[in-house]
Amino acid sequence: MLTAILFDLDGTIVNTDPIHYQVWQKMLLSYDIKIDEAFYKSRISGRLNPEIVKDILPQLSATAGQKFADEKEAVFRQFASPLQPLPGFAELIAWTNIHQLKRALVTNAPRLNAEFMLEILEIQQAFSTVVLADDCIAGKPDPAPYQVALNKLGIKADQAIALEDSPSGIRAAVGAGIRTIGITSTHVPQVLLQEGAFMAIPDFTDLQLWTLLNSLIEPDLSAIASSHQ
Repeated sequence: MLTAILFDLDGTIVNTDPIHYQVWQKMLLSYDIKIDEAFYKSRISGRLNPEIVKDILPQLSATAGQKFADEKEAVFRQFASPLQPLPGFAELIAWTNIHQLKRALVTNAPRLNAEFMLEILEIQQAFSTVVLADDCIAGKPDPAPYQVALNKLGIKADQAIALEDSPSGIRAAVGAGIRTIGITSTHVPQVLLQEGAFMAIPDFTDLQLWTLLNSLIEPDLSAIASSHQ
């Protein structure tokens, strides 16, 4: 039985990737590195900043790399204020309230970004459980953040569904044994399905999502009827 929905943040609740992409483009130009969308999707999207910087700017020391990443995120926050949640998000939160489902946010976003996004989207109250990569032994694609979320919620993997937009996020959730739905804000459905998502949808208004969720909540009326015969 479904008792919880676990949400990624960037690209899942809100499509931040166009802004992240533009900021990475601008920041990397100062090192004479030009990136396109394919580069962004394969080398940056869904990964942790320390890994990205080590991969793309290996010449930087750990301290210089951290400074670069901090500056990049500060620029991102300057441009992120107008963002809104994906269509259907408010309705999904309301639905989980009606059915008394638990909710957790599981994100690789740096702490300042996560707090900032929750505030500007006015959804601080939506999540009693927030799991950051910084608080885990490893970030996505390692399953650790999702395992921490399950432990905090006091549930098993088969009682939850995860919503993710990136290959690394899907690998993390699937690796933790959680049924995962892909959000196609940044990647085509085939990519997300290949990583292990069992469904790929554009946003939270998709009929496939609601059909699934209602089937997992509604009691088996035939079983109830047979028990009364």
